[in-house]
Amino acid sequence: MKIDMLLKEKVKKIVGVKAVSFYHYLVAQMAAFYYGFPSKNLITIGVVGTKGKTSTVNFLWSCLQQSGLKTGMLSTANIRVGEQEALNKYHMTMPSPFIIQRHLKQMLKNGCVCAIVEATSEGIKQWRHKGIDFDFLIFTNLSPEHLPSHNYSFEKYRQTKGKIFASLKNYPDKYLAGRYIKKTIIVNIDDPHSYYFLGFSAERKITFGIYNPADYQATDLQNKEGKLTFAVNGKTYHLNVIGDFNVYNALPAIALCDLLGNIDYEQVKAGLFNVCSLPGRMEVIEGGQKFLVLVDYAHEPKSMELALKNALVLRKPNGKLIVLLGAEGGGRDKTKRPKMGEIAAKLADIVVISNVDPYDDDPAEIIEEIAQAAEKNNKTRGRDLFLIEDRRAGIQKCLAMAKEGDVVLITGKGAEQSMIIKGKKIPWDDRCVVKEELEKLSSLT
Repeated sequence: MKIDMLLKEKVKKIVGVKAVSFYHYLVAQMAAFYYGFPSKNLITIGVVGTKGKTSTVNFLWSCLQQSGLKTGMLSTANIRVGEQEALNKYHMTMPSPFIIQRHLKQMLKNGCVCAIVEATSEGIKQWRHKGIDFDFLIFTNLSPEHLPSHNYSFEKYRQTKGKIFASLKNYPDKYLAGRYIKKTIIVNIDDPHSYYFLGFSAERKITFGIYNPADYQATDLQNKEGKLTFAVNGKTYHLNVIGDFNVYNALPAIALCDLLGNIDYEQVKAGLFNVCSLPGRMEVIEGGQKFLVLVDYAHEPKSMELALKNALVLRKPNGKLIVLLGAEGGGRDKTKRPKMGEIAAKLADIVVISNVDPYDDDPAEIIEEIAQAAEKNNKTRGRDLFLIEDRRAGIQKCLAMAKEGDVVLITGKGAEQSMIIKGKKIPWDDRCVVKEELEKLSSLT
């Protein structure tokens, strides 16, 4: 936003780079003041963690909407105000505080009762959460990511995530929608870092999980043809999306709706089942082809492994798994590149490496780092390993190689609306490109 950038440059000139943190804090407070602190009049839910945040936000939104509580949300992939939806065009999960507060104000103005905000470590580090009065904070999981932004320290990364939890006790109590809203922390107890986040002050501390005893523990998990069924406290739920990991993403919605009260089981059950597709999250792309095409945001080793493992079970007998992957430039964590190449080589039959967001880095260098790791894990260039810098050409290659019963997994960008190459933001949507290329293939047959 122009006002944001102008203020930032003036602060840098006057007091130097060391004061930038104070600048971010000041801007966040100014933004909240400018828009009248809208979150004070919203049941405000923050979702924090490394993986699964966007899916968790969408499950929460669907269940709250189904219950009759009009809800807005801000996530990496999409932004909603009630039933109105737009894709996130900002190329970041937490944009400028002025943009965040403007959206919160819009939610309030349009009659929303609840607001869900996906919070990132980079956003928290830059105080973009300040001026947002949270009532519920949900911790999904924690694994190394964005470490260059935290001096390559996982502990600093964890502490940054913790800052938003530490601030929960400072927010005033609310009485909204006929409910007294207790300050609540909801934590994935299966994550090794759960007790760190449970250590922060809150009126209620609630746990969810699958493998460890929890307040909301999923049991009796079944996956039949990609459809998930599980039970929580004796009640059965069904998910309409691909990936066993989505049980973790759905559990916070079950917990939060129960904690809010006056939301019945059938509403929550329907809310979860109504999520048929998550933008750029194991999203199925149909174009009349005889093979399955999925677009997923997976862009770091753990999420890549999960996406590949879930794609593997969707292959038909004798089918192959073809994956397209890459890695970001622009100062993003370089150490993940070989790890991703190794994982892709071990789990996929054919690996295509292409651009994601190279920024000002040399795309060929990024691709080569991934490729060398894939070669060390028995992939051979020109046979089952292909290096194609142009992303559209890379997608074309994946689709051209696919046969009946195969699965093509396009990773790295999900539903992002742009690609950044040499400092230029280029309009881009993997899902649209895949559809266009499938149409071309169809016209040839």
